Amino acid sequence: MSEGKRLTTGFGKPVDDDQNSLTAGPEGPVLLQDVHLLEKLGHFDRERIPERVVHAKGAGAYGYFEVTEDVSKYTRAAFLSAVGKRTDVFVRFSTVGGERGSADAERDPRGFAVKFYTEEGNYDMTGNNTPVFFIRDPLKFPDFIHTQKRNPRTNLKDLDMFWDFLSLTPESVHQVTVLFSDRGTPVTYRHMNGYSSHSYVWYNAAGEQFYVQYHFKTEQGIKNLSAAEADALKAKDLDHATRDLFEAIERADFPSWRLEMQIMPVVEAQDYRFDVLDITKVWPHADYPPIAIGRLVLNRNPENYFAEVEQAAFNPSNFVPGIGPSADKMLQARLFSYHDTHLHRLGPNYHLLPVNAPKHAPEASYQRDGSMRFDANGHGGPNYWPNSFGGPAPDPSVAAPGMPLAGVSGRTAYVHPNDDFVQPRALFRDVMTDEDRDHLISNIVGHLAGAQQRIKLRQCAVFSKVDPEYGARVARGVGVDEAAVQRLAAMSDEERAAATA
Repeated sequence: MSEGKRLTTGFGKPVDDDQNSLTAGPEGPVLLQDVHLLEKLGHFDRERIPERVVHAKGAGAYGYFEVTEDVSKYTRAAFLSAVGKRTDVFVRFSTVGGERGSADAERDPRGFAVKFYTEEGNYDMTGNNTPVFFIRDPLKFPDFIHTQKRNPRTNLKDLDMFWDFLSLTPESVHQVTVLFSDRGTPVTYRHMNGYSSHSYVWYNAAGEQFYVQYHFKTEQGIKNLSAAEADALKAKDLDHATRDLFEAIERADFPSWRLEMQIMPVVEAQDYRFDVLDITKVWPHADYPPIAIGRLVLNRNPENYFAEVEQAAFNPSNFVPGIGPSADKMLQARLFSYHDTHLHRLGPNYHLLPVNAPKHAPEASYQRDGSMRFDANGHGGPNYWPNSFGGPAPDPSVAAPGMPLAGVSGRTAYVHPNDDFVQPRALFRDVMTDEDRDHLISNIVGHLAGAQQRIKLRQCAVFSKVDPEYGARVARGVGVDEAAVQRLAAMSDEERAAATA
């Protein structure tokens, strides 16, 4: 029998029979010495690794990123150093709040994560299909996600939980307005944009620093589903977006995105009219027009979903020289949390899995051992630094320029003069069409109507602070008193919460 055609155990021992367990006579019982049965059952019991807390359901593909514009004056990153340069990538798309068995057409943000396999190590950009997020302080994140999951008593999705938190967190209204527009239900992963949402730091060879935001613009065109279309699709095909991505690549209809960057010298951020590190805000394009710098193309499907998509682990703390984090509070927490959750979900050596391993800059560290260490584990070399046995040494030339820090420690709110309603007001009034507004109101009403009356009242007041028409139309749709909404809208956040407790 040819190599690879003969069934073996996990350790290569040939298997003589895969249909009948080893027993004491035809009637049994089964013998403990049937190591093939024990191995098979033991592995089966462990086939499911813990589900991701967020971004549980997703689809992925391989491809490349090609530089189309010289950006060397902004960053020293080697993979961005020359026009025409290509870098291998792996991209994972996902829903955010849904579970693994949820529908691809659910109203939910969509994850848009890109792993660049660069010659200086892996660089991960973890974003969404929306340019903003619900909250701007990470201390709120576990609570927010809990409200998007299941009620701890009923184990059911709970509209009161969902809207109670959002109505008590007015900074969420920008993202809520985006999510409940038709952008909350993209037709497929191929027909949506991807955004970094966070501001990152690029720095050049001279040490000059720039805040940047990433915008991956779909070259297939933006296409969204109406609520009715999404509901119909959920009833027909829970996996339509996963199927669409796979089938498009299989027929060589390779999806692509144009990468546009917003770039702001760090020195200009201090006096800018918005806090550039606030993830609930966008940078208006009139102030910092996006610059097209590259193109992302997906042209190869994974061979095995579990090995390459389910075990893919993206980490926003994976940087390369020339790119670094900003002081965005949400980003700072994600630098810890993503790696921490991968350690829990996949184990301490998840970085050695082929989909996660650096392809063009092999690991050379002093980390050893741990479960599932399936490489040579550093061979016989030293496992400490400093050493005099030729082990890998630090390279001071790749150090990032420092960011000045100052201040007294404490739990403080954002001190920038934030107005959480200016940008969603512009979105509602100036960007959306009449049809967009009609769909937005209808989508919110259909969802919010199931919440308690006091929560509906409070949320309508938040919408009214964006625009009186916004609040009034939702109020009429969910059956709350418009005059009461206006009274609440005139209150402070604390007064509004107390009045509707």
